[in-house]
Amino acid sequence: MSTENNEISLEFLDHVAIRVKDLNASVDWYEKVLGLKKYQMPEWGEFPIFLLSGKSGIALFPANLSDTKLESKSKNVKIDHFAFNVTKENFEKAKKRYTALNLEFNIQDHHYFHSIYTKDPDGHTVELTTIVVDENEFYNK
Repeated sequence: MSTENNEISLEFLDHVAIRVKDLNASVDWYEKVLGLKKYQMPEWGEFPIFLLSGKSGIALFPANLSDTKLESKSKNVKIDHFAFNVTKENFEKAKKRYTALNLEFNIQDHHYFHSIYTKDPDGHTVELTTIVVDENEFYNK
């Protein structure tokens, strides 16, 4: 069965849905730390609450705290982390902002990209990544 005429071309990461203990605390954190803009549509009720940068972001849902908790270091099935792409300039700003907010973070060199990682109030790993090689060369391989 040929799929040539039915190829899908994805544009960008739309959102990642995450479950959180406290919707308001998470909204505050993502607005303060990453500068995401809150979208809460009355037609949807109390949730999801979208937090976006342009057209990419996260959707927050309340966690069911009576469900069995996943071990935070588990590599089993779960959302491991999510990443937003940033410019080199904004990568440097993130280092300063995280330091000013007294957040724990680490930076990793992934050869083609540099990434800075921190945790949100529920322990989700949030990555900001920036390309450090020629973008056209990397993406047009």
